[in-house]
Amino acid sequence: MSRADVANRRKIDAALEEAEALLGDRLTTSRSVRDLHGESVTWYPTQPPDAVAYVQTTEEVSALVKICARHKVPIIAYGTGTSLEGHINAPYGGITIDFAQMNNIIRVSPEDLDCTVQAGVTRVQLNVHLRDMGMFFPIDPGTDASLGGMAATRASGTNAVRYGTMRENVLNLTVVMADGTIVQTARRARKSSAGYDLTKLIVGSEGTLGIITEVTLRLQAIPDAISAGVCPFPSVRHACDAVILAIQTGIPVARIELLDDVQIEACNAYSGLTLEETATLFLEFHGTQDGVLEQMRLFSEIIEDHGGGPFQSADQTEDRNKLWQARHDAYWANLAQKPGLKGLATDVCVPISRLADCVEETRVDIEKYGLFAPIVGHVGDGNFHLTLLIDPDDKNEMDRVNELLERLIMRALAMDGTCTGEHGVGIGKMKYLEAEHGAGVDVMRLIKKSLDPDNILNPGKVVAV
Repeated sequence: MSRADVANRRKIDAALEEAEALLGDRLTTSRSVRDLHGESVTWYPTQPPDAVAYVQTTEEVSALVKICARHKVPIIAYGTGTSLEGHINAPYGGITIDFAQMNNIIRVSPEDLDCTVQAGVTRVQLNVHLRDMGMFFPIDPGTDASLGGMAATRASGTNAVRYGTMRENVLNLTVVMADGTIVQTARRARKSSAGYDLTKLIVGSEGTLGIITEVTLRLQAIPDAISAGVCPFPSVRHACDAVILAIQTGIPVARIELLDDVQIEACNAYSGLTLEETATLFLEFHGTQDGVLEQMRLFSEIIEDHGGGPFQSADQTEDRNKLWQARHDAYWANLAQKPGLKGLATDVCVPISRLADCVEETRVDIEKYGLFAPIVGHVGDGNFHLTLLIDPDDKNEMDRVNELLERLIMRALAMDGTCTGEHGVGIGKMKYLEAEHGAGVDVMRLIKKSLDPDNILNPGKVVAV
């Protein structure tokens, strides 16, 4: 062991000793727990922290961050572990803060349509709590993620076309900064022009600028009527052109999801569906009873004009839930198609006018490289996902995978898109930020150095410093 390694080990040991005095048996160095907290849902090599801390209050997080700051030890925030780009890995070791025990709903204000929750509260937990009050939180990334993690990664999902992303739905955050200072980023007012927008600075920063401990969220009233349905199309382009026209004509569709023929085949097998195995849209409409019927009528006309159909509606709650559960289970459906392989999920986002081009060219690449990679997309906002099924030990295959990913991202950037619409940067997309933002990355780096001069907050993610 080198002198540097010895010195680093001493720093970590000193930090762990203080952390154990603070938390007792809520600090663990168990190898299995550490490994669990050092890996993402999709395939990345496991990079475990040196310890995992189960915190219960903002004050405990502050005290723990101060310990890490004194010893210059990395600290990583962990919600439910559902991130996809290596956000929660610990490439430099350190302490992972697990928010599972910070799962209290602090306040709900029906009159203001907002609430405040601790960072460990999950999306499903909140919506179960809100249901009898006639409200819901609309951001649905497809998994039961923690709301702190969703804010940290600027998550969105199937409802984003109507309700926006976490960026539009977070009103205020309680954040512990790199020196342990506790900061409120805003008040509960629906708008403000007082100073810099610290809320939006922290939303999407992936735990690299501060650690979110509480979130104040905008809520929505549960619609009077909800109707869903599926519609097959002759091709991805026909489906995308129908979506573009629907958006242009102002139909307020709540969800518009595209599944290609490969993904539909996987969903049929896994979820017991009997859909035609072709490019297909999953849709949902929200509003009054008359409003939903009008939205469906208008969209049916667009379907007919673009060679789609028939449109099969799902008005009963049970039928809608089965449809959207199948969409949310798409990743697991894909894994079931290729037992023994690992999943590597990625996403890009382009202007919706370029979506069909981007998807079609990507499908050509998938065939060219001989890979299995079903496509799903939030086509209402130009965002689509690939789930590559891979053997990480097959060097030839991994070379082809990496070449396909490089071409996918550079294609999206050439179309004035982004390397990630909602997965975030983490480790996986860092190398593409220069191509996307140019000199803007230097500004990001300056912000990071200013707020976290010792680089202890989730180091090795988003920007290199």
